[in-house]
Amino acid sequence: MEIKYWAATDVGRKRAHNEDNFLVDKNLNLFVVADGMGGHASGEVASAVAVQTIRDVIFAERQLLEGFDDDDPGAHIEISTVLEYAVHAACAAIFRKAQQEPEKRGMGTTVVSLLLVGNRGFIAYVGDSRIYLLRNGIVYPLTEDHSLMNELIRSGKLNAEEFAGSPYANFKNAMTRAVGVHEHVEVDILDFEVLPGDSFLLCSDGLYEYLEGTDIAANLALSDIEEIPGRFIDLANSRGGKDNITALVVQLPHQPDDSGRASELNFTIETLRRLPLLRQLSYQQLCKIMTASRMRPFERHEVISRKGTPGGELSVVLEGSIHLTRDGGEYATIHAGQHFGEIDLVDTSDRSLTASALSDGRLLVIERRDFYDILHRDTHLAVKLLWNLNQELSTRLLETTDALLKARSHVPSAEISEVDAVDYEEVDVEVAEITQVKKRESEEIDVELDEVEVEEIEVTELEEV
Repeated sequence: MEIKYWAATDVGRKRAHNEDNFLVDKNLNLFVVADGMGGHASGEVASAVAVQTIRDVIFAERQLLEGFDDDDPGAHIEISTVLEYAVHAACAAIFRKAQQEPEKRGMGTTVVSLLLVGNRGFIAYVGDSRIYLLRNGIVYPLTEDHSLMNELIRSGKLNAEEFAGSPYANFKNAMTRAVGVHEHVEVDILDFEVLPGDSFLLCSDGLYEYLEGTDIAANLALSDIEEIPGRFIDLANSRGGKDNITALVVQLPHQPDDSGRASELNFTIETLRRLPLLRQLSYQQLCKIMTASRMRPFERHEVISRKGTPGGELSVVLEGSIHLTRDGGEYATIHAGQHFGEIDLVDTSDRSLTASALSDGRLLVIERRDFYDILHRDTHLAVKLLWNLNQELSTRLLETTDALLKARSHVPSAEISEVDAVDYEEVDVEVAEITQVKKRESEEIDVELDEVEVEEIEVTELEEV
């Protein structure tokens, strides 16, 4: 697969020198953009050390890339770990240099890196530079800014429109993570499937702050890749150019015979997006869910799982139909686009239903241990998932309670014992409480920051990037 790429960087219209750096290694299929900071040319040093160190680490482990097996989950973890380590190595190298040269202390840089291996893309990033994906005419952000503004928005304290008038407005460009300011830094990783025809834009904030509407899609769709970075830079300069501007564009060739794979991936993503458990998740977060899941084909009449056996997985039907039974009685039929087993993600008891295949098909399975691993690694995603799971289980409880009350309404009063009557009153109270909870959930919920366990963010107040 021949990958096309082109990059350009510009000082902009306000800055005296350019502290951005980028790197392209066509042999490794490695692409990096770094936006330095620190003053007295320290930012330029930090970004240069970062891109070169990342390249050196990946080059030293190139045998992993050559022997990559897309079907081996362990291989995915190895590549992700190497790319993450490369950013950690860059962080340590910048920090050491700053300690040796006092005038450079406090220097740091953002990093966004894209490594293409086989049919997979691996991203490691820190700071507020970004990577965008253009796929089938739609632009998806693949990174999330590590900035004070974005952290406040994600935590629910403010929305984007309120930020400009808030007490934090002067700290719009303050980052919560940067490479090299401290000896260690937390690195975010994304492992995702790439498709023929995908296009990527890696850029610094000097570009994306000026992008509007369809700017990314319109420019990335151009056939002459050598023209695209320059057009982005001209656009940013024409709208202010207050910062250094860097654009690195990567394009994968179209392969018409792979249209089936593209359709399958899009269907899977859209199916996941419609699940109550995964609503409100970004494309990047859905990719993380897909990476943690596994595909399971099944044949007609095959028993997928039996009542009384250990559970622990959520199953999404991508193709075919599944019949759920209990003690020989029909319980439900699950069709493509539907799911079963979400309670198993939190309930450690044995399965209460038997699942059998009505036709050939495929499941996407998320196991409990992988679900917990996602919760552990990504705090913001964990909050969304747990909130959605709480909503789903609350709905199930309300439905079950309603069914119980209806069943009791058909029992003659003379057959209800005094103890049963007490139980009935308790259920009534529970229903009233649940109803109140559901009413509150329908209103806008203001989640106070101290109600959610998130890491304390150490804001590094750095020079505007």
